[in-house]
Parts: sequence; structure tokens; C-alpha cells
Amino acid sequence: MASPRVRKIADRIKVIVAEMLERRIKDPRLGFVTVTDVRLTGDAQNATIYYTVLGEDADQQATAAALESAKGVLRSEVGRQLGMRHVPSLAFEFDGVPESARHLDEVLARARQADEAVAAARAGAQPAGEADPYKKPRAADDDEETADDTADDLADDDRDED
Repeated sequence: MASPRVRKIADRIKVIVAEMLERRIKDPRLGFVTVTDVRLTGDAQNATIYYTVLGEDADQQATAAALESAKGVLRSEVGRQLGMRHVPSLAFEFDGVPESARHLDEVLARARQADEAVAAARAGAQPAGEADPYKKPRAADDDEETADDTADDLADDDRDED
């Protein structure tokens, strides 16, 4: 786990890059970009910036090219605002988590529909065979009669021996 200092620097880089993309970078290839996370190495020399883009694959590729061309401006601004002696190098990576989450939502929706279909089929179903196929324990009345009969038989046997 990273030190608190590294986490603080990563959070600050995230804010700086997001503000720069929103206000100062005016590249027409830059789509609707959201900076989702920044991961910084333990020595604070390399920063990986994860982003998402709203749109098709062509929009994602154009945005990736725009981010690569703006990398130098973004790095100089990060260095200026952080005031660090060694500014971390920036690398941009597309964040695939939203697509994975969307796929999981679709899978869960299909599972929910299958469960509903099974529940609908089960609604009017009757069990095969007897209504209650399980064996029941003998009733307490039967046990008492059997115990009384056994006690009487034992008593009769004792009398016969005398």
C-alpha cells in the first residue's frame, strides 16, 4: 500500500489533470473525458492516469491521441502546481471498469429474467407423487399403547415363572 504522501500527490494530480482537461486543453479530438483514478509509483516518478470517454471506439481513439499530444503541457502544469523537484512522468490508460460493470449488469438482468421464468412455471405446479412424500414419526398415542402392551406382556411373563 502506498504511503499517505504518495496518495496525496496522486489525488492532487487527478484534480490538476481534470481541471486542465476541462478548462485549458482545447483539442477538438478531446471527447467527454472523465479522470477516474491516478496511480503513482512508490518513488513518485511515474503516474498512470485512468480515464473514461463517453462515445464510440472512434471517440476513444481520438481522445487517446489528444491526451498523448497534451501530455507535455499537462506534465508541466502538474510540476508547476505541485512544486516538486522531480515531476512524475504521465501515462494515460483507458479505464475499462465501466464497460465491465455494464456487462455485469446485463448478465444480472438475464439471470433475473430466467429466475422470473422459473418462478412463473413453478406457480401452478403440483408435486409428483404423494402430496407429502416424507415419512412421519409415529404418533405419541401409538407409542403409549405399545409401551403399555409391552409392560403387560412382561408382567404376564413374570407371573408365569412363579
